[in-house]
Amino acid sequence: MRRVVVLALLALALPIAAWADGITLVNEYGGVDVSLSGISSHQSELQQFNGIVAPKGHSLGSVSYTTGVLVSGTIAGGGVFSATNSSFVVVGKGKYGQPKGTIFSGSFIGPIDWTNTTPAGKKNLTFTLSGEIGGMLYTGRFVTGTTTQDIYSTAGQLANGVGHIKLGTTNLTVPEPGTLGLLGTGLVGIAGMFRRKLMGT
Repeated sequence: MRRVVVLALLALALPIAAWADGITLVNEYGGVDVSLSGISSHQSELQQFNGIVAPKGHSLGSVSYTTGVLVSGTIAGGGVFSATNSSFVVVGKGKYGQPKGTIFSGSFIGPIDWTNTTPAGKKNLTFTLSGEIGGMLYTGRFVTGTTTQDIYSTAGQLANGVGHIKLGTTNLTVPEPGTLGLLGTGLVGIAGMFRRKLMGT
């Protein structure tokens, strides 16, 4: 009976371990150029990498991205940008425990939403750029994830294609196929033990 309980606990723990290697990235500051041809960021600072936080006044690296052309909606009101010819690149400095060099290199892999989130009556404009991304992690593995970039501007700046990055959050999912295999093996073992016990009675 004790063996069955141990195997059951192990099987319950494995799904958590299988997805335990998700990576969270946070970027701040920098700006974006906004036009019908697309959005491109510049000088956005990587502030957090999977729990590692940059010391005050420093950064862990940089985050840069571009979108394809605006395919529906408007720049001022919100719309959808294409993922064609897009990019999403994260580079680390390697000074505080984060990897040095390219941490992630990929692109958007679906429609990119550009949402006007400006509260009614507010003068400053706020937008959210969000979408799914996919690319190569520094470990050599292909991963996917999502990113949300909060951007602010004014009517005059936006008319000139200028925006500023307030905060960006990117979550990369890094599954562990080997651990999923162990989960299957554990479940088969539990089923076998229960079957043997039932047949014994």
